[in-house]
Amino acid sequence: MVLNNRIEGVLIVMTIAAMLVIGFNMFEMKQLKAMQAATANAAANVPATGQNIQTNAAGKTALSQPEAVDVTPKGVPEIYGKELGVSYDDVSASNQQKADATIAKLGTLDSQIKLSGKDKERYIATVSQISCEYCCGTDSIIFKDGQPACGCQHSFAMRGLAKYLIKNHGNEYTNDAILEELGKWKTLFFPQQIGKKASVLKAKGIDINYINLASNKYRNMEN
Repeated sequence: MVLNNRIEGVLIVMTIAAMLVIGFNMFEMKQLKAMQAATANAAANVPATGQNIQTNAAGKTALSQPEAVDVTPKGVPEIYGKELGVSYDDVSASNQQKADATIAKLGTLDSQIKLSGKDKERYIATVSQISCEYCCGTDSIIFKDGQPACGCQHSFAMRGLAKYLIKNHGNEYTNDAILEELGKWKTLFFPQQIGKKASVLKAKGIDINYINLASNKYRNMEN
């Protein structure tokens, strides 16, 4: 009789334990299905960004950045390069001393050259279209009367080059051609910012030229 009672007790305990195991497994299955459903919903609700989604080695997704565009001007500028003894290659992070010397050489032209009459009007019309927003933050490197509006060395260099080209090669350079030359040097002064802007312009189907890259036409588009 006692033996039967013990067996019956053992069977009851085993039955209860089995029920607990089954219940726990059912709970885990429900949790797993809920997590899978949540993951699927999250993936379906990810907003489109215009960027490519790639999977890395760990199986995680990452947004790829727009392909970089190399817009760095190279070589000696036509016409004025030899005259002034400057090259686009002079301005680079690999030789900061030469870069500073070249910028200073162009910058001295700003104070040396005085324009008047039609030349000054042309200077204002052209140079007012470009700024040094990555340094000074002004609307333009000159005021409406042609006076300097930014005191950084980059602005001195761009103003000086514009004055030199108008005074010495006014018939060889149109206003847009002068603005493009200023844009080339600005690209050298701020290669990372202009390179980023080039990627954005390319993605939007906008022509990549130095006026679009460096003038105020598409200012801050990279942001």
